[in-house]
Amino acid sequence: MGIVLGDDQYGKAETRVVRIYRDTDRHEIRDLNVSTALRGAFAAAYLAGDQANVLPTDSQKNTCFAYARSHGVGAIEDYALTLADHFTQDIEPVTAAQVAVDEYRWERVAVHGVPHAHTFVRAGHEVRTTTVTVEAGEAGEAGEAGGRWVISGLRDLIVLKSTGSEFAGFLTDRYTTLAETDDRILATSLTARWRYAGTDVAWDDAFAQIRQILLERFAVLHSKALQQSLWEMGSAVLAAREDIAEIRLSAPNKHHFLVDLTPFGLDNPGEVFYAADRPYGLIQCAVGRDGAPPAGPAWAGPGTFC
Repeated sequence: MGIVLGDDQYGKAETRVVRIYRDTDRHEIRDLNVSTALRGAFAAAYLAGDQANVLPTDSQKNTCFAYARSHGVGAIEDYALTLADHFTQDIEPVTAAQVAVDEYRWERVAVHGVPHAHTFVRAGHEVRTTTVTVEAGEAGEAGEAGGRWVISGLRDLIVLKSTGSEFAGFLTDRYTTLAETDDRILATSLTARWRYAGTDVAWDDAFAQIRQILLERFAVLHSKALQQSLWEMGSAVLAAREDIAEIRLSAPNKHHFLVDLTPFGLDNPGEVFYAADRPYGLIQCAVGRDGAPPAGPAWAGPGTFC
């Protein structure tokens, strides 16, 4: 049996790009973490160490910085598409490029109640994300030759509801000790990623709407399980936006256990809890639309390569 080279790709991971806009006295900040991955005619580099077709990862890093200056940073989806188009159109050996961007939020520091013009404070842990995949060739819609795919999302969105959740009627075996409950805290650090059906999208408006839908559905649904919550949240997004082909959600269950205060002569009517770090349940699901354009290589990135 012969030994052959399989799929391969290479790139520059986690280039930290901070773009400050100084057009006026009121500065703006965009804080990004950019990863690039190129696919193409690179077999000789692996099989013989021949670098003739290899654009150095350092060059990819420099391109991220240069484009932040020359093209600016608007919506992270547009920035990622511009980079991916460059790699596939201007670098001959490249047949496909994937650019992933995380954006970290900053808010203005208030001085005497007035937002300061050039001082910022990091706004929590939540991160906005996008992963763009572009294949070389004449640009077409997602799923076509020369296609372009956009997956956007968020991660580390920490949410909690102090009631309106239960967990009962579950399967038990000889090792089951968990008690059923009709009233519990439900908390998670949500990761959500959604694939657009095309690229003609008002990215910032779409992100804001989808984020709000996820939060609202989590809040108003009386949840019988975190699985049900994820299904309802994903379904609500697809119902509201026809340009979303599918959404994937991942949610660790941040368990909160009621503390027994009886040794201290105190009752505890659902008011004092122990927040457990680990282990935790991890609930995941995908919600898709029938007849949506195919995903192609959109979900296959460096993080899932092996």
